[in-house]
Amino acid sequence: METLELSKRPSKSEQRIAEKSHELLSQILEQVHSPMAVIEIEETSEKLQIPSRALELLNEILKAMSQGKLISIVPIATEVTTQKAAEILGCSRPHLVKLLEKGELDFVKVGRHRRVKFEDVASYKQKMKAQQKLGLIEMMNNDEELGGYDS
Repeated sequence: METLELSKRPSKSEQRIAEKSHELLSQILEQVHSPMAVIEIEETSEKLQIPSRALELLNEILKAMSQGKLISIVPIATEVTTQKAAEILGCSRPHLVKLLEKGELDFVKVGRHRRVKFEDVASYKQKMKAQQKLGLIEMMNNDEELGGYDS
């Protein structure tokens, strides 16, 4: 599986450049109505034909960089190892294996190794974040009812 990860946070100067580029590319994308676009690399004068969807992805990357976020690009249909899935979820590999064995996530076996679809891991992570948010809201509401926020 080919994964592109930019594991270093962008510097402040990179963030500023990304912000300006994101704003400009957003304006340009509003005018692009074909499935392909031609871009020119100024330093080499080379012209590239690139799918418009790739430019939209580049724009999302620039947006994330301008906000100082780390970026990881993984093809959606990719199957990941249990170790990679655990890293994505922020848990241990043994905990992930327990989730797989309980049926919380679908997996396939390749020989003796388990593989999990990246999109299933991403969906599970979103589901867990939503449950965490609801739990926090419930805790805050309970604290309010008990007078925990009175001054």
